[in-house]
Formats: sequence, C-alpha cells, structure tokens
Amino acid sequence: MTLAVIGGSGLSRLASLEITKRKVVRTPYGEPSGALTFGAIRGKGLVFLARHGYGHTVAPHEVNYRANLWALKEENISGVVSVASVGGIRRDVTPGTLLVPDQIIDYTWGRCATFFEGEGAPVTHIDFTEPYTQSLRLRILVAARACAEKVLDGGTYAATQGPRLESAAEINRLERDGADIVGMTGMPEAALARELGLEYAAIAVSANFAAGRGDSAHAIPMERIEAVLEEAMGRVRRIIEKLVGG
Repeated sequence: MTLAVIGGSGLSRLASLEITKRKVVRTPYGEPSGALTFGAIRGKGLVFLARHGYGHTVAPHEVNYRANLWALKEENISGVVSVASVGGIRRDVTPGTLLVPDQIIDYTWGRCATFFEGEGAPVTHIDFTEPYTQSLRLRILVAARACAEKVLDGGTYAATQGPRLESAAEINRLERDGADIVGMTGMPEAALARELGLEYAAIAVSANFAAGRGDSAHAIPMERIEAVLEEAMGRVRRIIEKLVGG
C-alpha cells in the first residue's frame, strides 16, 4: 500500500526518506498546492504534498482540495495521512499533543466540496458515518506505540473556515457541539478522499489551546506556536517513518 502524506513542507525532512523525484501535475480541477514529492523509506513508497504550498502561501480556505486529492489518486495512492495543526479545546489536548481523530464536524462554507457536481454529473451520496478510515487510524496508532510516541486515540475535529482564528465564544459553541480540537483544513479533504475511494486518516498536532482555554484565555500566544510545532513535528516524522517503513 503506497501512502501519501499531506501536510506542512517540513514533513518532507524525514530522516530515512530517499527522494526519487518531484513531479508537477495538473488535474481537471486545476493545479494542486505544489509538486508531488516521491520517495521511499526502507524500500516502501511514499508521496508527499505540501497542503499550503512549499512556501506556505496558500491559505486554508484557498487550498485546491479537489486538485490535491485527484493528483494523488492519479498516482495510484491508496491511502492518505493528513497532518495538520489544530487548537486544543478538550482540556487534555495541551500544546504539543498529538491526536488521531475519529470524527469531524464541518463548519466551512464556499469551498468546492465534491467531485459530483456540474452538468451530467450523477447525484452521489457517500456514507460519512465514520469519516476516517478505521484501519489506517489503527496503523498510525500502532506505529506511534512502536516508536514510543504518545498519541491520543479519538476525538472530534471541528473544521472552521479561517483564515482568522476563532473567538472564545465560537470555541464555546464548538465545545457544546462536541468538538475536541479545531482546525481549518480537515474539510472538504476528508470527504473528497472518501469520494475517490482513498483511505484517509489524520494526525492532529495541537499548536496551542483554542481561544478562551488555558494560556489562550485572553489571546492566542502566537510567539510560542512555532517552537511547539517544531518539536511536535519531529515526533510526527518518527511516526510516519515507522508507519511507512515498518
């Protein structure tokens, strides 16, 4: 099973990744966020795509999610691991925490959210009861245990529109709705992967407490986020290396 990873450009710095080529692709839905990076870890194939572009220039609401997923499908990718930074709503999702969500709530709007639209397209309803592929979720959790990295199992991801962060009142609402974490890129990515028949799971990286929580009670400490993510993404890279290379 060849896996793809969609995430920040820093994830391409996998210690054991042998990069074989980079490929610029075009799709019926426009251009993806960037070139696809092909490589291998201990002989196992991996494709990487920077969701926000390699200079981090594409805002969450401007990501061409359809082109990204279509490009990966065309390369015979069977599974996608999404890596995304989030804000922690639940008390135990402290900055630096890794979590593998099992549910999602979509608060986004105006994004191209399906391949089944336009003249002549069939009306198609996908089952989204369990938005993340359970078998791939379990593989991530097993890989994390194998390299002794703590990962929380399960949680509900609230996908918001962005690019601004949320107000404390909005986070209160998300908590009442049952959300544990909040981010801006979880949808429509998960649904589009389902439409294409791609296995899909996510590793959420808590960059900060959500608004009104913990040390974000009055303002998000933006100056601390970069250091938190740098350390946490090192742990994510170790999990991915174990997941792909065994």
